[in-house]
Amino acid sequence: MKTRLMIASRFFIFKNIKPFAVSILLTLSLASCTHKPDLQGFPVEKWKADKGGCKGERKLLLADFKKIRQNLKGTSSNDFVDIFGRPDINQIADRNQEYYVYFLEAGPHCEDITKKSGAASVAIRFSSVGLAAEITFQNGTPMQ
Repeated sequence: MKTRLMIASRFFIFKNIKPFAVSILLTLSLASCTHKPDLQGFPVEKWKADKGGCKGERKLLLADFKKIRQNLKGTSSNDFVDIFGRPDINQIADRNQEYYVYFLEAGPHCEDITKKSGAASVAIRFSSVGLAAEITFQNGTPMQ
């Protein structure tokens, strides 16, 4: 009787631990699968140093940025911030999507970031799972 009780208690413990262990392994495997883009020598330090595009450096880097645009798709929002710095504007969109907006040239936002600006910008749309899905170029922000 004691043996049956020990087997039953072990089964109960393993039965409850198994879903927990599987969920931890799944989380770890997904977290390690982030896409590190090939930047092809893009000068990210110059990009980061030109906050809001107010110095005009980002405008000069536009052609190089367009070359790597396709490589950036699938990059996580966290990796994007690590690479390019915090966005000038972070917009929340429908269905848990968000946009990171980086201004490419000086505008009213250089004096006050809360002012609307029609300056040239690049917007990166992140899907609901936090991966870059679309990169567009426009004046101002994508959702005005």
